[in-house]
Amino acid sequence: MMADEFSSLFRQIAANMTSVADSSYPASIARAVDLLSDTFHAGGKLLIFGNGGSSADAQHFAAELVGRFAAERRALPAIALTTNQALLTAWSNDHTFDDVFARQIDALGSPGDVAFGISTSGASANVLKALERARARRLQTIGLTGANGGAMAALCDVVLAVPQTTTARIQEVHLVTYHAICAAVEARLAAGAASR
Repeated sequence: MMADEFSSLFRQIAANMTSVADSSYPASIARAVDLLSDTFHAGGKLLIFGNGGSSADAQHFAAELVGRFAAERRALPAIALTTNQALLTAWSNDHTFDDVFARQIDALGSPGDVAFGISTSGASANVLKALERARARRLQTIGLTGANGGAMAALCDVVLAVPQTTTARIQEVHLVTYHAICAAVEARLAAGAASR
């Protein structure tokens, strides 16, 4: 690629971001922020999971919440279910990869927690099974996905369905989304602390 091709790519990405900004997607982010802020305020935790690039996103998102995003504040209980390699490989080898996140929901999830599944297609079997298990265990659910949400949409209390169909473009919006959530949750916590 030449420099002008890179410039064209960035313009395309900017146009995609503008399209997302002008859609109903930001309202869905606001609902997710409300749910997560209420969960953390009540002492609940966040369990995040996905495959491939979405696995890395789960870890990144959890790190920003446990550590800090832009402000110093208390640590928030967020766990990426994609980090225990021994469990991921043992359970997948001895049982099935389809249940690898659902099994962790059984171990770690409690009513009042939030299960946050990430899948650009909305069709990843192990993400869907984990959301189903979360619902059965009375956790609230959020799905971060693309286009119309796929099968994931019916399993989520809040669906963050990026109105794009290209995986790379969806993933770019996912990054901005969880950064936006982190910033908003931090601001909400700071405002709550200031009012006490």
